[in-house]
Amino acid sequence: MEPHLEHRVTDSVATVVIRHPEKRNAMTAAMWRSLPTLLEKLAQDPAVRALVLTGEGGTFCAGADISTLRGSPEEAQGLAVRAEEALAAFPKPTLASIRGHCVGGGSQLAAACDLRFAEEGALFGVTPAKLGIVYAASSTRRLVSLVGPATAKYLLFSGELIDAQRALRTGLVDEVLPGGELGKRVAEFTRILASRSQLTQAAAKEFADGRTDRDAHWAGQARASGDAAEGVAAFLERRQPRFGWSAPTSG
Repeated sequence: MEPHLEHRVTDSVATVVIRHPEKRNAMTAAMWRSLPTLLEKLAQDPAVRALVLTGEGGTFCAGADISTLRGSPEEAQGLAVRAEEALAAFPKPTLASIRGHCVGGGSQLAAACDLRFAEEGALFGVTPAKLGIVYAASSTRRLVSLVGPATAKYLLFSGELIDAQRALRTGLVDEVLPGGELGKRVAEFTRILASRSQLTQAAAKEFADGRTDRDAHWAGQARASGDAAEGVAAFLERRQPRFGWSAPTSG
């Protein structure tokens, strides 16, 4: 089977699976190109309230397929950055579910997600120094925002791998799960995400990502939505809220 990105939508959660097991789920040029289009499709689907990115089997993603760098490393990096930016811009909560190697372009994709849950034994690395590649400025800034300048420099300068516990301590991942429990925890947590206010999540995502020109927009959305009144009523009535706001879709 050709390397590809597989996706499914179950219980309001879209799952995108990186499938290239012969090369530890390394991303080919075609896979990099297809990710922004797939994300746009899923963003427009009103049934999708959260997205999980993962890899087939016991590996998340070992990076870019190095054979794709032989022609033009700059072009290959451009494809990766466009895919990363599309993932970062996805308007609903995103979570990377990580087993095994999360290296190079794999770490780039994981960092572009809102949250990262990893299984014990996972390994992380940012490896452009091994190939003589200048890591993109936007990717570097995103890494620094997660782990701080010192750890970002350690990863970028050395290209060395770190384990899941160190990744947790430095902020590269949010939770580390024992072997065999990652899938259950991700399913549990994404059910929680899907049950919460999309209005709260969408506004919080923009604010947390540094957007400073949308305060009035979100205040207006909050007033018009009625979600706060519903949330308070549901709390007082001891029932699950039925939030009405959803992200607008375009044709």
